[in-house]
Amino acid sequence: MFDSEARADAFVHAIARDWRSAELTEADQALCRYAEKLSHLRESMGPEDLDELRSHGFNDEAIHDATQVIGYFNYITRVAHALGVEAEDFIRPWGLDPV
Repeated sequence: MFDSEARADAFVHAIARDWRSAELTEADQALCRYAEKLSHLRESMGPEDLDELRSHGFNDEAIHDATQVIGYFNYITRVAHALGVEAEDFIRPWGLDPV
C-alpha cells in the first residue's frame, strides 16, 4: 500500500472508530451528526437538521444525495442483519487499527 493510501485508510478507520475524535472539518462533523441522527433518532429529524447542513455550505442536492446514501446503508445493513449475512472473513471490520 502506498503511503497516501495507508494514511487514507487510517483516516477512514479513525472516523469509523469515533468520528467525534477524528480530524474532520466542521462541515464533515455536521454531516456525521446528521447521519448519526438519521440512523438512530430518525423520528426526531426536522428542518433544523437541514438548516445546520446548509449553514456549513451543503446545498439541497448535496443534502439529498447524502440522505440517499445514509438511507441506503441503513437499509442494506438491516437486510443483512435480518438474513444473517456474515461479513467476508477477508474484510477487516471498520474502526479497527490497521495491522
